Amino acid sequence: MNPPAPIFALKNVSKKFGQIPSLVDINLEIYPGERVAFVGSSGAGKSTLLSLLNGSSQPSQGEVWILDRNIARLRPKSLRQVQRQIGTIYQQLHLVDNLRVIHNVNAGHLGRWSFWQAAVSLIYPQEVETATKALIQVGIPEKLYDRTDRLSGGQQQRVAIARVLVQDPVAILADEPISSLDPERSREIMNLLRDLSEETGKTLICSLHAIEYARSHFQRVIGLRQGRILFDAPAGEVSAAMVEELYRIEPPRRQGRQG
Repeated sequence: MNPPAPIFALKNVSKKFGQIPSLVDINLEIYPGERVAFVGSSGAGKSTLLSLLNGSSQPSQGEVWILDRNIARLRPKSLRQVQRQIGTIYQQLHLVDNLRVIHNVNAGHLGRWSFWQAAVSLIYPQEVETATKALIQVGIPEKLYDRTDRLSGGQQQRVAIARVLVQDPVAILADEPISSLDPERSREIMNLLRDLSEETGKTLICSLHAIEYARSHFQRVIGLRQGRILFDAPAGEVSAAMVEELYRIEPPRRQGRQG
């Protein structure tokens, strides 16, 4: 029996912004059902890597394959079809604050709905049962018709997760999903993401600062330092020495003597 093809494959990928390298020579494969954490300090390239995995960014060199397709070779329509299979929970959440929760959850349908169906749904909400089911999964079904800006930060994070569940992708990417939450809410959200991945079999990839959650909630941890992969290891094999090296602060370079 042949092993499953990777959902994501990056081959000799580098990414620059202007002349500044964000990722350097990345080779990586992620398989169906894996839970993978990207860890590293700010500026290590975690968010850039996620943007390559959801097809919203193209590499400066190398190849990005999503669902066995080289995205650089796809026409815009085909690229959108691939992107519909990848759900992203953004750090800024990208919710419309003055809309009711059901409308933000239903945004997960926009890749499938026509313009007119989306417009009608803003007046007469469509797919109410689907939205309710997603909110049950994330634990806040009673918020279905609440205004989104009246929810707590943790509840808004759950709405963003429900939106991705409605999208029904094969993989979920989450960019720093707990960066703005207190410790108790952080634990709730990380437990929720892990449990949803286990229950649905969806691939889960998160960028995190919190190494303890990377170890406890994921099967595989990838450490990024200055745009390069420093380590790629099973969570149980990530040692204190590996973490120390990952977050080691470089001493300032001495200036040469002027003469």
